[in-house]
Amino acid sequence: MSTPVVTVLGTGTMGAGMVRSLRRAGLPIRTWNRDTAKARALTDTGAEAFDSPAEAADGADVVLTMLLDADAVLDVVRQASPAAGTVWLQTSTVGLEGADRTVAAARELDLVLVDCPVLGTKEPAEKGALVLLASGPEEVRDRLAPVLDALGSKTLWLGEAGAGSRLKMVCNAWLFMVTAGVAQSVALARGLGLDPRDFLAAIEGGPLDTPYAHLKAGLMLDGEYPVSFALTGAAKDARLIRAALQATGVPDRLTAAVLATMDTAAERLPDPSAADVAAVVEGLAPRR
Repeated sequence: MSTPVVTVLGTGTMGAGMVRSLRRAGLPIRTWNRDTAKARALTDTGAEAFDSPAEAADGADVVLTMLLDADAVLDVVRQASPAAGTVWLQTSTVGLEGADRTVAAARELDLVLVDCPVLGTKEPAEKGALVLLASGPEEVRDRLAPVLDALGSKTLWLGEAGAGSRLKMVCNAWLFMVTAGVAQSVALARGLGLDPRDFLAAIEGGPLDTPYAHLKAGLMLDGEYPVSFALTGAAKDARLIRAALQATGVPDRLTAAVLATMDTAAERLPDPSAADVAAVVEGLAPRR
């Protein structure tokens, strides 16, 4: 399969960027989204847009799902009903229980599942610079190589399907700790009458520095939160991480605190779905 036909089910913020990267690599792409306008907006890349998951999946070698959660993924892939033996590249963040459900659905539908959540947000998706946490049958690696190479800067193969979703919980747990830590330092600097930019200057170039801290702190300082990773999506993922911690017996107190702060921020925003996860800082602002 030198040039596989790829169907992308879900062309929101991440899916749209992935379509653009796949088309830039010259792969034939078929798309579907619940909001049909979002799929049709990508036809300028040469991708085809369809009105139903089944139409989009017809004739595909690879069906890629990038949807909100496990319920959406399972509903849409059943609607799509790809041909037996089709490779199902499942890139959504679905958590442990959701990953187990996708494994069962792949068996039911006779699909070859590659559980492959991604690290990265809007810009890496558009640049083909995601990190791909792939898990699934070794024999499909060569067949998927053109797709994965177009989507990401790095692919980790982790074993049986489900391992990718498990590592995604580990990675996102760290991501949320960094985000919440930056938010707390910004909020504390303000509370102490300091300029939070001095905090960023203090860590710059040192062993604790990270470009991500400056990126998110910049949004926090501006009070503007254009979506790269939506606050509501982050809170959904934090709940999945908390469930994973509880399932393994690891105390969940840190993630519980971050999640409570996300929920407080969401209550204070007019539309939390339209705000980036950097808006978590709003959950640490003192009440006036």
